[in-house]
Amino acid sequence: MALHFDRPEFAVRLARLTDKMREEKLDALLLFAQESMYWLTGYDTFGYCFFQTLVVKADGTMALITRSADLRQAKHTSILENVQIWVDRVNADPTVDLRNLLVEMDLLGARIGVEYDTHGMTGRIARMLDAQLTSFGQIVDASYLVSHLRLIKSPAEVAYVERAAVLADDALDAALALTTPGADESDILAAMQGAVFAGGGDYPANEFIIGSAEDALLCRYKAGRRKLDPNDQLTLEWAGAYAHYHAAMMRTIVIGEPSYRHRELYNACFETIQAIETVLRPGHSFGDVFDMHAKIMDERGLSRHRLNACGYSLGARFSPSWMEHQMFHVGNPQPIEPNMSLFVHMIIMDSDTGTAMTLGQTYLTTDDAPRVLSRHSLDFINV
Repeated sequence: MALHFDRPEFAVRLARLTDKMREEKLDALLLFAQESMYWLTGYDTFGYCFFQTLVVKADGTMALITRSADLRQAKHTSILENVQIWVDRVNADPTVDLRNLLVEMDLLGARIGVEYDTHGMTGRIARMLDAQLTSFGQIVDASYLVSHLRLIKSPAEVAYVERAAVLADDALDAALALTTPGADESDILAAMQGAVFAGGGDYPANEFIIGSAEDALLCRYKAGRRKLDPNDQLTLEWAGAYAHYHAAMMRTIVIGEPSYRHRELYNACFETIQAIETVLRPGHSFGDVFDMHAKIMDERGLSRHRLNACGYSLGARFSPSWMEHQMFHVGNPQPIEPNMSLFVHMIIMDSDTGTAMTLGQTYLTTDDAPRVLSRHSLDFINV
């Protein structure tokens, strides 16, 4: 079997989950998030683009219902023994198969939690599911139950995050080796992703971001490549990925002579991320991190150019996003605890002058000061 964790690790996770289910008075939980299934059982697939769900009872019993294409995937990559198949056919409604499975598992009239807020749950599936289960039992939204448990990383998970961070550093080294006037973004992007693969890493859960000139002000991937001008700016956001665990980084590289505005925005980014390190520790909340970000940026007159979030939790994630649910935004009460892997990013996009500046890295929280996972400094990069 291709397991990334040993069985005792999975047993601890299941115990944590069932304890929480009993606390929430849930008889069963329907998991639709692929990362939840992966965390709990090791099940590793991109088959969540079709209907599938993992049923977990409060007594620890589990059963997966999926398509035939994922039968061997589940058997090979997970600890699951009970794998049920729904059949592809005209007008197929796999929620009927799920309902029948729940009856077999003696869950008629039960209180059942559902992971609604996930990429594995489309609006159509949600409507079909609700139609089948409305009269079946009591259905409650449990979208963040497993997500919350996954915030604290075990020692084995930390090891994978650390390995992902090494691969992220390798990707930056590969980019810097090629970033010169006249360089092609295609070559830079290929070298970055190639460095992750060469180091034994995985596809990231979302595309690397690359953009130069005016596209450097974008913080999403877009199709199309260009060559760098003698005086240019290049924004990169990427992640090392290992066993689906991510460690993200972000930089804006200035090619040629930096403008005064580039220096000014870099100083704001650097000062802010240093200040955030003072609150990125137990005793503070995710909201406190954002408040520090907003305070310094706004004092420098950058309120129009900053974003409304400055980072998020990272872990094992699947396409289309490597972001976990918890983000650094205003009012988030989530406490910061030891052994969280957290990506902090400073993103300033000044459309008035066409100037971009970003700075970001992943931290592991501790009992005190956070630990930077990157070997790269936060120095201004000018080539």
